Amino acid sequence: MEAMRHASTFLRFPAPPDISLPSYALVVLNQRLPRFAPVLWSHAKLRVFADGGANRVYDGMPNLFPEIDPMEVRHRYKPDIIRGDMDSIRPEVKEFYVNMGVKVEDVSYDQDTTDLHKCVNYVCDSMDELAKSNLTEAAYSSQFCILIAGALGGRFDHEAGNINVLYKFSNIRIILLSDDCLIQLLPKTHCHEIHIQSSVEGPHCGLVPIGAPSASTTTTADTGMSFGGLISTSNIVREDTITVKSDTDLLWTISIKKDF
Repeated sequence: MEAMRHASTFLRFPAPPDISLPSYALVVLNQRLPRFAPVLWSHAKLRVFADGGANRVYDGMPNLFPEIDPMEVRHRYKPDIIRGDMDSIRPEVKEFYVNMGVKVEDVSYDQDTTDLHKCVNYVCDSMDELAKSNLTEAAYSSQFCILIAGALGGRFDHEAGNINVLYKFSNIRIILLSDDCLIQLLPKTHCHEIHIQSSVEGPHCGLVPIGAPSASTTTTADTGMSFGGLISTSNIVREDTITVKSDTDLLWTISIKKDF
């Protein structure tokens, strides 16, 4: 089984010279911005606001730079597009970004997908077709990812919808981020090497089976997991690299340190 490598190097800024950053797009949802949002922004190849995510950047990004005029900060953090149902963005926020020349795309005609799903579709459609054609599916998954800021917190049904997107786009590495943790899917099609960035993440981690029980998950031990039975939560990372192999898709989560 082919191995897929994972490392949260996008959280390290400035990146050490021996650390390579993945190519990624940034999607901002309608929850509180993580304190490291400027770090994520600085290296993103594409920046998309999902409807009410525009409010979060407009209101929240100036709070991360209290010494700078708020309007200067807002002009600095301009997205490539705002996309969604347009039922959450405030009128004055929408006007501000439209006056800056930002494209605002109302896709409220599609009621079968969430705003995050719509934004991920946009990211995928916007990628360079030649670059995609030169990569195998496995290489594409490891060399490109989509970071979702403000993906956790608030209503549980929204969180469940965000997790569902991980399964809908299981061929792409999508990472849900909050101030406290990250979540990503580990598809059963690969063995996964998770390289821990101990200066910014951990020590708490977990592996959670959602959708189907796992008869066999191999990390340091071979065990089965299912809801109603054993699930792997509140574990402590003790190694620099964790290898995970399972007969079902798993969610990987690890805490993000408060002091980086």
